[in-house]
Order: sequence, then structure tokens, then C-alpha cells
Amino acid sequence: MARLSVNVDHVATVRQARLSIEPDPVSVALMAEHAGADSITMHLREDRRHIQDRDLFMLRRIMKTELNFEMAATKEMITIAQDVRPGLVTIVPEKRQELTTEGGLDVKTRPERLKADIQTLRDAGIEVNLFIDPLPDVVKLSHKLGAGGVEIHTGKYADAETKREKLIELKRIHDSVMLAKRLKIRVHAGHGLDYHNIAAVAAMTEIEEFAIGFSIIARSVYAGIDRAVRDMKELVR
Repeated sequence: MARLSVNVDHVATVRQARLSIEPDPVSVALMAEHAGADSITMHLREDRRHIQDRDLFMLRRIMKTELNFEMAATKEMITIAQDVRPGLVTIVPEKRQELTTEGGLDVKTRPERLKADIQTLRDAGIEVNLFIDPLPDVVKLSHKLGAGGVEIHTGKYADAETKREKLIELKRIHDSVMLAKRLKIRVHAGHGLDYHNIAAVAAMTEIEEFAIGFSIIARSVYAGIDRAVRDMKELVR
């Protein structure tokens, strides 16, 4: 049965809109755990636009499940990861101008540098996923670089407007998932998944974990975080 990792970045987005102390993403993360989340995802960005260092360190100390630390492959973030010691780091691309992560990691431009960063993290006892587009050559290269797993970017599927486009993107996701399984690396998936579109992806039982944030936090405005997490957990099942 697939696991659900709840991303609480958007709770921090609301807090930072007023530079206030609430809503607190750490408190929401603990509530999500209580509702059945298997993992909590936090993305500490270079510009600290939402999650702050305090959130990451505090959650790591008091949480009961696993922390998935999303980060860019920079010297600063690697140092923070070594201090925090999350169960999992997911290396993602990062642009200051973007509203949210726009696509998978470019693993081809500087592969040796990325390989060294992965090894540094693994030497610290931290498992590493790469957030990648569903492309066979990128899955293969991720494995070659030493990543223990991949998170397949599902954004193009989520944004597809026609049934044909959705089927094309689903096939790309499925083929990448199956290749990753053949290579014996972890397979996670996420980005843009919500209560209406997750069923077709969740049907791929080879996917071990889904990272979902915005749709859960948005639903929690109406239904509360407990109900929102439980509803999504049921769909992931």
C-alpha cells in the first residue's frame, strides 16, 4: 500500500503573508501525522519564502514519522541537511521567480557535481531521491549517479486538458515507474495531484509514496486538516 507524505509548505505561505507566527506548519504537520500521514515534506528554499529554518529543525525534533526534506543541491542546503539528518532528502530544481517547482531536476548538465552531492548526503546516513521528469534516460542517469530513489514529476499529467493528453502523460509516468522498479530504486511521485486526478496514478501499485501538499491544505480550509489528510490517504490506498 502506498504511503502519503503531506507537504506543509503552503501553511507557511499563509503565515509569511503577514510575517506572523500562525498558522504554524509544525503544528499542522503533527496534526497530519495524527490523521495518518506516513511522512511530512518540507521544502526550505534559498529565499525562505515559506518554510523557515526554525520549522525544519523543530519538526525534526518532535515528529514521529519520517521527514522528507526537499532542497536544492547547494552547499548551504547540504550543510543544513547534515545538521537536520532527515530520513530522506529530495533534491529539486529551484528558481526564485517560480510560484512552485516547474519541472524535474536537470541531471544532465553537471552530473559529476550532482553525484558528489548525493554521495555527501549518503555518507551522512541520509537517503536521497531526485525529483525528475518521467523520462527513461533521466531515470537511468539518476540511478547511475547513486540516487537511492526518484520522485516522478506528475505536473504535466495534472495540467493536461484533454483525455488524450492525460493518457499520454500517464503512459510516460507508468513507463518511468516500471523502469525505476527494474533498476531497484525507490519510486515516489508528486506535483499537482489532487482529489480528482490521483486515482489513475495511485492505480500504479509500484509507486511507494505520494508527496501531496497544495490540494490537502486547500481542502483543509473547508474541512480541517484531519479530514483532508484522511480523505487523501483513502484515495492513495
